[in-house]
Amino acid sequence: MSDLNHRLITQGRIIKAGCQNFVRNLTLAIAAMAVMVITLTIILFSVVANATFANTIQGLNDKIDISVYLKDDVTDEERDKLIEDTKNIQNVRSVEYVSKDQALEDYKKANANNLDLLLAISQTDNPLPASLRVKPRDVNKIDEIKAFLDRGDIKALQSDETSYSGERQVAIDKITAATSFFQKAGAIGVLVFALVSMLIIFNTIRMTIFNRRDELQIMRLLGASTSYIRGPFIVETVIYGIIAALLSVSLCETIFNGASYALDESSLLVFDITFANDYFAKNFWLILTVQLAIGILIGAVSSIIATRRYLKFKTTK
Repeated sequence: MSDLNHRLITQGRIIKAGCQNFVRNLTLAIAAMAVMVITLTIILFSVVANATFANTIQGLNDKIDISVYLKDDVTDEERDKLIEDTKNIQNVRSVEYVSKDQALEDYKKANANNLDLLLAISQTDNPLPASLRVKPRDVNKIDEIKAFLDRGDIKALQSDETSYSGERQVAIDKITAATSFFQKAGAIGVLVFALVSMLIIFNTIRMTIFNRRDELQIMRLLGASTSYIRGPFIVETVIYGIIAALLSVSLCETIFNGASYALDESSLLVFDITFANDYFAKNFWLILTVQLAIGILIGAVSSIIATRRYLKFKTTK
């Protein structure tokens, strides 16, 4: 029991010393925490952005389809075989057949407010072709479907180019390329700022060790253990991480709430700020826990590396 009490007292002294170090080195601590806040904010934005872009891509998948326009002389057997072969493509989620009559009904509904178009089409035989609506599983792999539809024998059944062509194809390809770019850029940004944070904390601890070298030397001569000397530095940087994580989450919450309120009605947003805000709110406690863990990890690892490299040398010189 005395050993337990001794350990508790020792741990309490280490924590107290770490808090005192934090207050003593407040100027250096602010610089270190500022970079940590930026790092953790970028990490959080990257996570929310990835979830938002994934939701956007899923929304695109639900809305995007490739229309394959069939010639009027295509037989039922040829049509059924085409449907079956198309369904067998791995990236195809569903294939819907739209008859000429159904295409005409859809056209009338889509142009219900345009009397000129309705009048024009009512004065002729149904000019609209039957078609297949092919829904992909993954927009990024839509070329696999396009390659199949461009085969010579399949092309012979078509009355016109598929809907995945021209400007629509360019728009879809740009969206998927932009999503991939932002995901990679976010990951690189997180890595860079994490390294910068660790370097700043590393240098902060090194300067602290240098400024307190005489005090640390006396502690070593008096028989203080390495862990007792190193502990306050680790506690100090853990405090950096905790404060930085809290500031980061608070900052992101303010930004998401403000942006959601200001931009909710904008139809020009590619980034769905409403979904991002909802995602942040629903996962708030998980996000806070993860941010605290990352902040503590960055601080503790930086401190451990710095003290192992400099503390032994400075205190035994």
